[in-house]
Amino acid sequence: MTSFAPDSIVLNRKLPLWYQVSQSLRASILGRSPQDPLRLPTEEQLAAHYGVSVLTMRQALKELEDEGLITRHRRRGTFIEPDARRGAPVRLLGSVDAIVAQQSGMTTELLEHGPAPVPAAYADLFPGAATTPTYHRLRSDEKTGEPTNHARNYLRPDLGELVDVADLARWPMTKVLRDVVGVKISRITDSVEARLADPETARLLDVPLLSPILHYTGITYDEEGQVLDVAVIHYRGDRFSFTVTLDAH
Repeated sequence: MTSFAPDSIVLNRKLPLWYQVSQSLRASILGRSPQDPLRLPTEEQLAAHYGVSVLTMRQALKELEDEGLITRHRRRGTFIEPDARRGAPVRLLGSVDAIVAQQSGMTTELLEHGPAPVPAAYADLFPGAATTPTYHRLRSDEKTGEPTNHARNYLRPDLGELVDVADLARWPMTKVLRDVVGVKISRITDSVEARLADPETARLLDVPLLSPILHYTGITYDEEGQVLDVAVIHYRGDRFSFTVTLDAH
């Protein structure tokens, strides 16, 4: 049976190889012609094609399988899903230090903290927990004093007693968890969307009700894949922007 022929790629050693391979193969799959075969080459053949190890190739394929672009069948092989949706979000990699830098450099006021009910939207991230340590902070421009964002952090219950609120007046939660508490962070998943300011956000950020804001959610995971922290931040739309730079080499 003829197999699908993916495009080639020149790998950048500054980024994880599995990530580059998965994105290259993803682009090849989504850009295929209708008459192209649906069967992918074997893991060994794909690894040789991209010049990576079989283990790296396996990790890249798992990424595409989780996205729903391919299915893998024992003894039959790996196949492209012909009806896979093409609008899945692109995964971009960066460093934890980049997240820390993005959240730093502002005056921080701790508005409230203490145990609070786990929001329904995040109940699945804190299985079995009825409450979670919650920290609500307002950040302002150091020079003008103008509010720029307000943030709520929902922490894994066992970490609450390890966080000193005085540290949160100086540093972002990500830095406190990593450098003060000493938790090993494996990844942070970020999402940003446009929303309209609700009454609380309008009051705290000193903007008109229903004016545009940026709604950011960052989910921090440890090395075992457990959620450490969920950060929900509302940024003033006129004072904040997110820029992603992609290295083409």
